[in-house]
Amino acid sequence: MIKNYINGELVEPVSEKYFDNFEPAIGQAYDIVPDSDERDVELAVKASEAAFPLWSNTPVVERSKYMKKVVALIERDLAEFARAECIDNGKPLTLAKTVDIPRAVKNFEFFASAIHGFASESHQMEDTAINYTLRSPIGVVGAISPWNLPLYLFTWKIAPALITGNCVVAKPSEITPMTAHLLAEACIEAGLPAGVLNIVHGYGGKVGSAIVKHPDIKAITFTGGTKTGKEIASVAAPMFKKLSLELGGKNPNIIFADCNYEKMLGTTLLSSFRNQGEICLCGSRIFIEKPIYEKFRKDFVEQTKLLKVGDPLQADTDQGAVVSKEHMEKVLSYIQLAKDEGGTILTGGNKVVPEGRCKNGWFIEPTIIEGLPYNCRTNQEEIFGPVVTLIPFETEDEALRMANSTEYGLASIIWTENLSRAHRMAAKIQSGIVWINCWMVRDLRTPFGGMKSSGVGREGGMEALRFFTEAKNVCVRL
Repeated sequence: MIKNYINGELVEPVSEKYFDNFEPAIGQAYDIVPDSDERDVELAVKASEAAFPLWSNTPVVERSKYMKKVVALIERDLAEFARAECIDNGKPLTLAKTVDIPRAVKNFEFFASAIHGFASESHQMEDTAINYTLRSPIGVVGAISPWNLPLYLFTWKIAPALITGNCVVAKPSEITPMTAHLLAEACIEAGLPAGVLNIVHGYGGKVGSAIVKHPDIKAITFTGGTKTGKEIASVAAPMFKKLSLELGGKNPNIIFADCNYEKMLGTTLLSSFRNQGEICLCGSRIFIEKPIYEKFRKDFVEQTKLLKVGDPLQADTDQGAVVSKEHMEKVLSYIQLAKDEGGTILTGGNKVVPEGRCKNGWFIEPTIIEGLPYNCRTNQEEIFGPVVTLIPFETEDEALRMANSTEYGLASIIWTENLSRAHRMAAKIQSGIVWINCWMVRDLRTPFGGMKSSGVGREGGMEALRFFTEAKNVCVRL
């Protein structure tokens, strides 16, 4: 049974009510999740407020030690964490073992180290005065994370908040709560002081909403859908809370004829279908320069057909289950929309029914669609599943116009061996992240976030440390 983690203890929700937690690969409930509400959030906030004076004054070296203890416990139990992530989310176990859980570890390690390079600024006014900047923790902050990379993105928010001296009230996705529960157990074993981190499970409309509107929570960091981000902003902005919103994406993958073809093809397969396409950074709109369009289409379809969809616990599975029945139905509805808009399904497009224990699971074939205009709904709206479209182009300007046509601006991928072209495209494309001849190469020191409807603010590196602190300028007259 999953429980809330409040004031250093695992506790039941005030309501004493729970709802089912499903395993996507089998389509059945396997655990129960606290149906928490504003009363649980209130308890968590009070615990955080009580812990804040001591935690904010704890030396950075000591805060780092606590985080490293948590890291050691996650590493010790990595197999358990990975299996839990696989069962809870539907992603392949191999992916959870090699990417999700190691990245959660790296998040703690990185910020525990990065804090020591978080320098103050100073500005001397000739012989008149000297200004320097002090940075202090905000207080109690709220962290709301999504279901696609559960522990990976949960720790991406918690780690910088804690290391800068804040106390956290965090809500993992109600769809994938298990590794957050395991993290709470690790925090207890590590001896993290009570109230420093509180994890409240439940629905967004109850728990998430209560966190956003609570007057004593001074900052909100959220990753999720753009629609929910707008709702959060409408509540939090008038309360003058600090906001970091990492929202949706409809990312372009632009392939020029002069690319390193084999490297591009293998990487494009990953950037299209990894994690069932349930990564906000996936390249779901593939633009291919006309001289290589026919060759790419043939090769890409052939490679996609080789992907094994099935039981995520099996070592040879390439693509597991999508996260929920509702999400499966949403993705399938977009495939039908693509057909209605005149698209041609080159491969995939159907629900998959594996043999054995996963026969009732929520699986979708990796799907490639062509023949759609760049500005149709299928090419403008976020699908967030194993679905990509192919669109030919002739010139750089045409590729840019189509790539920049959506409301989103999170990430982009550009394949070319022409250095001048790479720089031109990177400067003009409207996205917060530009990968050239690669995908998902992440340096945690760099700013992470999007333009337009893909979000507000940046996470990662010093940007995260700045977000979770208040700046104060001190001017000393000489």
